[in-house]
Amino acid sequence: MGFFHKIKAGLSKTRSALVNNVNSIINSFTKIDEEFFEELEEILVMSDIGVATANDICQQLRTFVKKEGVTDPEIIKTQMAEIIFTMLDGDASLHLDTAPSVVLVIGVNGVGKTTTIGKLALQLKNDGKKVILGAADTFRAAAAEQLEIWGERAGVSVVKSVEGTDPASVVFDTIQSAKAKKSDVIICDTAGRLHNKKNLMDELAKIYRIIKRELPEASLETLLVLDAATGQNAVNQAREFKNVADITGIVLTKLDGTAKGGIVISIKNELNIPVKFIGVGEGIDDLQSFDAKEFAFGLISEEEN
Repeated sequence: MGFFHKIKAGLSKTRSALVNNVNSIINSFTKIDEEFFEELEEILVMSDIGVATANDICQQLRTFVKKEGVTDPEIIKTQMAEIIFTMLDGDASLHLDTAPSVVLVIGVNGVGKTTTIGKLALQLKNDGKKVILGAADTFRAAAAEQLEIWGERAGVSVVKSVEGTDPASVVFDTIQSAKAKKSDVIICDTAGRLHNKKNLMDELAKIYRIIKRELPEASLETLLVLDAATGQNAVNQAREFKNVADITGIVLTKLDGTAKGGIVISIKNELNIPVKFIGVGEGIDDLQSFDAKEFAFGLISEEEN
């Protein structure tokens, strides 16, 4: 199944909630006036696009209507998809330009962090990369064992230590193993205890120091994993993590099981963090590289664009 079809399927609940309501407005209004925009903005907010981003979209639509002299509400839907595409557009690629490169994966418990690492490892392996995983989330019970299971599924090796070990020491060991094995990519599972930001900040700072010391020239990605089903709470998590880590991209999981997919737009628009991957299923190949245009038109349009 291609990306567009996976997006259409993965966004079905979000699309159903959003498109049906937008269609209802379009069918009930014969002209585009302020009441039309007020109702549209309310629908966007209810679709977890967020107040600020919903307001931005409607302001841009107002400008478009005024400039182009639009009187047909049906035109609004296509223009809205264009606006959302522009908001989401940007560099969503992984930058893994060195051997080894490092990917740190962070996120609170339960968001699908370990699953994401396994799926990403398989993708990179299928792309011809030699991948090694580091189980540096050492405070969550059975985290290393779960990562080992995904490592076996993906066919990549895992470096781990006993529960409660200093996470930075696991990162150090993983880097040494990667050097010895001439690995192309190191993916490290790191802690996400957001309730204690001071500890998290100190832990991440120590990990970053280890990486800079041992691999000073390495490409480094820090991916934050968020659960789409948590809606605006995921946006708040992203805001908090942005304060303690240099996040280079978002992985949004469980998109297929929720009507809250609109948070993709507010994360990018309000925090300026690119969404790099989305999870649209339980299968090991259901982690999809993000495509802004396919997402925007998959969310709004009823036709393939």
